[in-house]
Amino acid sequence: MTRPAKVAHLTTVDMSLRYLLLPQLRAVVEGGGEVVGISAPGPWVPELEAAGVRHRALTSSTRSFSLAADLRAAVELWRILRDERPDVLHTHNPKPGLYGRIVGRLARVPVVVNTVHGLYATPDDPWPKRTVVYGLEAVAARCSDAELVQNPEDVALLRRWRISPRARLLGNGVDLTRFDPASIAPGVRADLRREWDVADDVVVIGVVGRLVAEKGYPELFAAMERLDPTRFALVCVGGADDEKADRLDAAVLDRARAAGVRFLGHRDDVDALLSAFDVFVLPSHREGFPRAAMEAAAMALPVVATDVRGCREIVVEGVNGVLVPVADPVALAAALAELGDPERRRRFGAASRERASAHFDERAVVTRVLEAYRQVFRRKRLRLTVGPPA
Repeated sequence: MTRPAKVAHLTTVDMSLRYLLLPQLRAVVEGGGEVVGISAPGPWVPELEAAGVRHRALTSSTRSFSLAADLRAAVELWRILRDERPDVLHTHNPKPGLYGRIVGRLARVPVVVNTVHGLYATPDDPWPKRTVVYGLEAVAARCSDAELVQNPEDVALLRRWRISPRARLLGNGVDLTRFDPASIAPGVRADLRREWDVADDVVVIGVVGRLVAEKGYPELFAAMERLDPTRFALVCVGGADDEKADRLDAAVLDRARAAGVRFLGHRDDVDALLSAFDVFVLPSHREGFPRAAMEAAAMALPVVATDVRGCREIVVEGVNGVLVPVADPVALAAALAELGDPERRRRFGAASRERASAHFDERAVVTRVLEAYRQVFRRKRLRLTVGPPA
């Protein structure tokens, strides 16, 4: 006899469970399984519980670097796993992905799976950083039964250096029915632009991301200073991240506001906001596989992004957007200025929607995750089922 699996997902914060993983969690619940979300407690726990996901608080979990806190979180996790006895532990994010795989194996969880959302070191980083990151990843990878990697560049690196022998491509995706220009009610775009005090002929450049320097905000603000303020406006969507050392300080934000930048904070109506943008920009220094840029592409927006891993999966240079060097406000301003041309925006936007439809469907990602579980069940001869029939 087989039975539905009990699956635990481990992340740093509850926001990741809610905004990055909820479709995967729901698929297990809808198949009759049990799902436990393990993360630091936060405001999104009620939404998770409303979706049928039971939450266990990992009170020591933090986004900032703290060896003492991480060790406490590992001990807490071991106790939770020994109490819950899940059939599957699925780990995410750099820190819980590292200690979670090791603790999961020590706690004798039958199946340990990890998703690599983006290695915390890239080929451009100094060798000492790469040696530490790749070495730790190699140790943790040998504690898991399946390694699901979102970015093909990371898959190639993990295999080339024999860091993760089980690495396989997962990809990434978004809800293409929600992020669809046709799903936005008439008048939403005009209402939002009126709220922002932006005229119809002004090119609205939009960015979605946490207010940290790593997302490229300082360069973006500098680039906007080079553009005509009567023709271009910048709207920023995203909240502060006080746990990060590179968070933007109040003086930087005040200067940007004085220059006309609109800050909307964290918003749940990103699909509507994207419909009021003309161009999407993501000047990040590092990415795994950026969801915000995929959502923008699905909403038929041209995308200007830095030429880094992850962004290269979304932007095809000269087809649906422009890639620029990291931390180069001059090149960024030039790329944004090019998209002052309405015909270029229309052509790039149509190509973005086409690319999103072909490559960024989250339903395909959920299917791959469930099939990875099933393959491990078969390999280990576990009588477990998960999700709807394959």
